[in-house]
Amino acid sequence: MPIARPSVPICLESVELRVLHLPLVSPFTTSFGTEHVREVIVARAVTADGEGWGEIVTSEAPLYSSEYTHSAWDVARRWLIPALLAKRTFAPEEVPTILEPFKGHRMVKAGLELSILDAALRTEGRSFGEYIGAERELVPSGVSVGIQRDPQALVDAVAGYLDEGYVRIKIKIKPGRDIADTAAVREAFGTIPFQVDANSAYTLADVETLAQLDQFDLLLVEQPLQEDDIVDHATLARQLKTPVCLDESIVSHKAAMDALALGAASIINIKAGRVGGYLEAVKIHDLCRSAGIPVWCGGMLETGIGRAANAALAALPGFELPGDISASDRFYTRDIVTEPVVLEDGHVRVPTGHGLGVHIDHAALEDFTVAREVVTA
Repeated sequence: MPIARPSVPICLESVELRVLHLPLVSPFTTSFGTEHVREVIVARAVTADGEGWGEIVTSEAPLYSSEYTHSAWDVARRWLIPALLAKRTFAPEEVPTILEPFKGHRMVKAGLELSILDAALRTEGRSFGEYIGAERELVPSGVSVGIQRDPQALVDAVAGYLDEGYVRIKIKIKPGRDIADTAAVREAFGTIPFQVDANSAYTLADVETLAQLDQFDLLLVEQPLQEDDIVDHATLARQLKTPVCLDESIVSHKAAMDALALGAASIINIKAGRVGGYLEAVKIHDLCRSAGIPVWCGGMLETGIGRAANAALAALPGFELPGDISASDRFYTRDIVTEPVVLEDGHVRVPTGHGLGVHIDHAALEDFTVAREVVTA
């Protein structure tokens, strides 16, 4: 279901970049490290008719992906924003083509694309959800739980999230913190919808360990092997009963096509930042829906800017599983938007206001800003 009605062209005048440091409610530990503060870049596109906001979901260090804050900042200000300013007047749908000559840096491209889409749609008086084809007012909310001190601490953390109303639990795993943790959660909470995420922490040599996950009736095991191991994922998928879901491996529509052709995944996690933007994310959704492959929306500890966009994305018809679109207070005591995401009986509401449907809390934005630059033509 391609974008039914393209947005109007914008006249881009400048782009403001800010690095933010947002303290996390509690440390978030995965197989690649622990975050205490979320370092993120927000982009404000200023046009002749208004402004729009986007979020560049890189982290401080290149651990989840090769992208990180300083590389994102550099490529945005030196190359990507100047390319957009040189074009000056263009439709948001042209952004991927304008930025295509620059290799990689998908998270930066996604954040800039989102800021321009937000600006154009605010000018039109149209919501982002309407623009991409959202079909639901509410989407089910899952929560991602980092690696805890021990299995009992994990059970305690999961209990708290279930009490808050989350409808699906995902836990992070890594070698040595996998089977016992998974068993503890399944034993404590019975038949809850439950999945695990390895963040590329294993190899095919660990197939016997990964096969033990089959006993826990999981929705899926997410990204067990390295991101470029699509062939090995296909081999692994044939040896597991638990569905294999790809995350880091799916960096584009083409990568999704290859993974499906090889049988490397029966479920795909779509993250707009990882694939280069929401327009590419919609294309991957359409591909998977045509192939009968369920998708769900992953999270990158977004602020309210990215959460609003993710909620709209998850309202497309092919998103059959609950996404990592938790309430804002899962990670932050204070968000940078005046309409933080909240849980409503285990669901989050898709914004219907113009553009992303959120407004910036400028006092919070200033308080969390550690660097700022405006790029003009």
